[in-house]
Amino acid sequence: MVVLSPLAIDIYLPSMPVMAQEFAVSAAEIQSTLVLFLFSMGVGQILIGPLADKFGRRPVALAGIGLYILSSALAVFALEFSWLQLARVLQGLAACATSIVVFSAVRDSFTAKDSAKIYSYLNGAICVIPALAPTLGGLLALQFGWRSTFLFMMGYGLIALLFVSRFFRETKPSTTIVQKGLYRWSQYRPVVSNGHFMFYATACMTGMAAIVCYVSYSPMWLIDHLGVSELAFSGLFGLNAFVNALACFVAPLIIRRLGNRRSVIVSLTAMVFSGVCQVLAQWFGPQSGMAAAFSFMLPMMLLCIGFALLLGPATTMALAGFGERAGTATAMLGFIQMSGASFLAGLVQLSDLTAPFAVTLVMVSLATLLLVMMCFRGLNHWHQEQFAH
Repeated sequence: MVVLSPLAIDIYLPSMPVMAQEFAVSAAEIQSTLVLFLFSMGVGQILIGPLADKFGRRPVALAGIGLYILSSALAVFALEFSWLQLARVLQGLAACATSIVVFSAVRDSFTAKDSAKIYSYLNGAICVIPALAPTLGGLLALQFGWRSTFLFMMGYGLIALLFVSRFFRETKPSTTIVQKGLYRWSQYRPVVSNGHFMFYATACMTGMAAIVCYVSYSPMWLIDHLGVSELAFSGLFGLNAFVNALACFVAPLIIRRLGNRRSVIVSLTAMVFSGVCQVLAQWFGPQSGMAAAFSFMLPMMLLCIGFALLLGPATTMALAGFGERAGTATAMLGFIQMSGASFLAGLVQLSDLTAPFAVTLVMVSLATLLLVMMCFRGLNHWHQEQFAH
């Protein structure tokens, strides 16, 4: 189940330029299929989380996978671009449902010590998919056309549905507390009014927004603008994904040595430096061919490293003060991180900025703002370490 989300993000990336041509839409419009997916996943955190507590993990998992299959089929047969966009919105909700169930079921079924190990396996699978899926998607698209990538998602969803219906049993604890009203503002108000939470939620959103811009702009820039082949793009993207996965495994060692707050500072600084390197590469580096592709992707590699280092400590700091309402705070964090990031990416896509400068604008402006705020003692209550109460 955990593979459904990254698969839907990465497998069709090499096909985006061809899809834009077939539907006769702009680069920004085809990029919106990724932005809509992630925005839908973020909104789903708020909508679906309470449903998993009320109705149980298994019904939500089966419904989510079923919707994933149907939305993938809708994308396969979409003749109008608006139908493809609708399919991506539904696919985002479906992927959100399965993701919520997976991480909730682990928390339900294992001790805290064992859960950490299981989560590491799940995150390892999530990190591997961006390295493999674009290559698979590129091969499928070359042989059978871009619709085959969504057909593959549909087939994978069917296999997942068979396994889940056969082997996945209900894990919701009998002690689960269900609110009478599923969606109450009073549940979320203490979270969003907390400056410490909002600061580090914004940090998470900053990293995610930079990654969303990088992922959505890369296919059009490398394949359409620089003339790189679909398979060469898959190789370059896969290399950065491999570096990101490696950084995810090294990050805990760095965080243990530096601590959460200093790790966030280092990661934000790395993102600013990535943006500076990107601007210099575009001003003074090669402008065509594989050399230009590498000059674009190498600074993005530093972004991937910074993102891998940022997410863990920023998430920990955001949730530190909410021991009594961790589920609500986690849902709101996911909403801000994914929906906020996709909204920012969508705004940038309305501009005429090229890929390198669009990514740079998002990550440098927001990361610099956060770093400046961390220099003010008057804002210590926003960014200094807090502990659960």
